[in-house]
Amino acid sequence: MSLVVTGATGHLGRLAIDHLIARGTPPADIVAAGRDAGRLDALKSLGVRTAVIDFTDPATLAAAFEGAEGVLLVSGSEVGSRVQQHINAIDAAKAAGVTQIVYTSAPKADNTTLVLAPEHTATEEYLRASGVDFTIVRNNWYNENYTQTLGQVQQTGVYLASTGTGRVASASRSDYAEAAAVVLSTPGHTNATYELSGDVAWNGDDFAATLSDVLNRDVVFESVSSEAHTEVLRSAGLDEGTIGFITALDANIAAGELDKITDDLSTLIGHPTTPVADTLRTVLS
Repeated sequence: MSLVVTGATGHLGRLAIDHLIARGTPPADIVAAGRDAGRLDALKSLGVRTAVIDFTDPATLAAAFEGAEGVLLVSGSEVGSRVQQHINAIDAAKAAGVTQIVYTSAPKADNTTLVLAPEHTATEEYLRASGVDFTIVRNNWYNENYTQTLGQVQQTGVYLASTGTGRVASASRSDYAEAAAVVLSTPGHTNATYELSGDVAWNGDDFAATLSDVLNRDVVFESVSSEAHTEVLRSAGLDEGTIGFITALDANIAAGELDKITDDLSTLIGHPTTPVADTLRTVLS
């Protein structure tokens, strides 16, 4: 029997494999599955098996899932196409006799206005109705999502967003990957849904203070309206689709969609979650 990790060449999937191995799963019992054969080859040095899969090609999924006990279904990256892709993976896992599917979802997926949630909500509904035992891990925001702002903030001393007083209960990608590895490889998580978050929820002013410390310079939080934010992003040359996504997400944060703190994540991984400052310092180093 084996454990299959989809998205194995992406950040979250690769970290989940690392945590599975660190927690005692024999590498030979792990199947690293992804689309890029070349990048998968680089994982063979870990001792894991590999499988090239395409969520739009059920035959590749059937081959990868054959003989598997559990599957970590890392949500796909093709927004707009993910529901059918996830359905294909769930159907293939069921047909292969997989006894547990772990799915990486969005926070409060069954009761949220979060712009990213609808495809996750539909996937959760299909998974629950599939008849396969599941574990749903609803990941809050990643600390790493803010690393791209470091260069601009270092230059300007300004962290600009339209999040208002909204808070984000973020944690590191590694924390979330470790939780996925735990529920995939240990008993006691059958048909459970976990709301995973960082131990602390921070707002724009808090983040500016963190940036001041990390960058060793004064940083202020400039809180702007969605309309003003749109104009700033447009003047920076971003396309309308990207602008719409960023401002919608900031509006979600302002409305409190990412501020929920639970102890699910720290309990599963057995240690405190990683503060955003620690992640930023790691990136800078």
